[in-house]
Amino acid sequence: MVSMDNPDVLVIGAGVCGLSAALAVARSGRTVTVYAASQPSRTTSAAAGALWGPHLVGADERVGGWAVATLTRLRELAGHPASGVREMAGLAAATAGLAAPTAGTAAPEHADRVPNAPGDRHPMEDLPDFARQVGDLTRCDPGSLPVGYASGWRYTAPVVSMPVYLDYLLDEILQAGGQLHLGKPLTSLAEALQACTAPVVVNCTGIGARTLVPDPDLIPVRGQVVLVANPGLTEWFVGEQDDPAEVTYFFPHGTTAVLGGTQSHGDSSTIPDPATAARIVRACAKVEPALAEAPVLGHRVGLRPVRPRVRLEVTALGDGRHLVHNYGHGGAGVSLSWGCALEVAEQVRMVDIQRSPII
Repeated sequence: MVSMDNPDVLVIGAGVCGLSAALAVARSGRTVTVYAASQPSRTTSAAAGALWGPHLVGADERVGGWAVATLTRLRELAGHPASGVREMAGLAAATAGLAAPTAGTAAPEHADRVPNAPGDRHPMEDLPDFARQVGDLTRCDPGSLPVGYASGWRYTAPVVSMPVYLDYLLDEILQAGGQLHLGKPLTSLAEALQACTAPVVVNCTGIGARTLVPDPDLIPVRGQVVLVANPGLTEWFVGEQDDPAEVTYFFPHGTTAVLGGTQSHGDSSTIPDPATAARIVRACAKVEPALAEAPVLGHRVGLRPVRPRVRLEVTALGDGRHLVHNYGHGGAGVSLSWGCALEVAEQVRMVDIQRSPII
C-alpha cells in the first residue's frame, strides 16, 4: 500500500493541508511520502475558489497566527505565475448590515454557530487580527454596492487557482525528494500504521478523518461551484445572503472563473446538482451581468471538514512512533494551510529531539 522506502514521515492526504505539511517537512530535511487514494486534483481542495480569509473555522486562539503566516506565504507566491496565486482586489458584501468581511474558501457553512459563519455580525472594533492584515480594508458606500446588498468592504487578498496550486505544491514536494503514493482508500488509521514503518505519521485526511480516526465532531459541509469561461472579470466578489445556506461569489482565474455557491450543512453528496448550478449562475449574473452568457466549462463539489476546533496535535503511540493530527480546518483549509504546515514541521522536529535527546 505505502511506499517501502521507509520515509521519516508519512503524510496521509493530498489536499492543500496534506501537501503543504509534506512540503514543510521535506524542506526541513526529512524524507516524506504522501499517501492518498486519489490525485490532488480530485480532493476537496481542488473545488475551492479560493480566496484567503479564515472562515467557517472553530473557536481557536491559534487560528489568527496560522492565517497570518499563510497570508505571508501566499503573498510571496503571488509573484510566481506557476503557483496559481494572485493578489486581487474585490468586494465582500451582505444583504444585511455587515461589519467585517467573512469571505472564505469555496462557500463553507456554519456548524453550531462557528465564529465567522454567515449571519454573524462583528462590530468594527472586534475585527480579528487576521482581517486587519489585508492592509487596505475599506468600508463601501451603500450606493456603490450591487442591487440587493446593504453593506460591504473592499480589500485586496490572495486568490488561488486550486488545480494549479495543488500541482505546484506536488512539484515542490517531488523536487525536495518527497514521494506521492496512490493506493486504495484507507479504512482506518491503524491500517496505515501497520503498513508503514515511518516513525511519524501525519493525518491530513480532512473529512475522511470522521471515519478514519474516527471523529464524530467532524461535520461535512457541501459546497458546489460552477466553472465558466471568464468574460473579462478582474476582481473577486463574495456576497452573503439572508439564507445562511447560500452565498454568492465569483473568483476569476485568468481565462476561467469559479462561481458559487452552496453551504449545505451535513450533506455528504459529491454529485453536482443541475438546479443548484443554474441558481448559482443566476445569482452571480445579478451581480455581474456578463456572467449570464458565460460558457459553462464544468462543475465541482467539495465537502468541507467543519469541526468546533482545528485538530493539530501530536500523539505518542505505544510502539515509540508518533501520530500528528492536522485536520478540521472547515472552509479555511487554504487560508490556514501554511501556518498549520509550519507547526506540523515543528512538531516533527520536537518528536525527533525526544527520540534522539542530546546527551
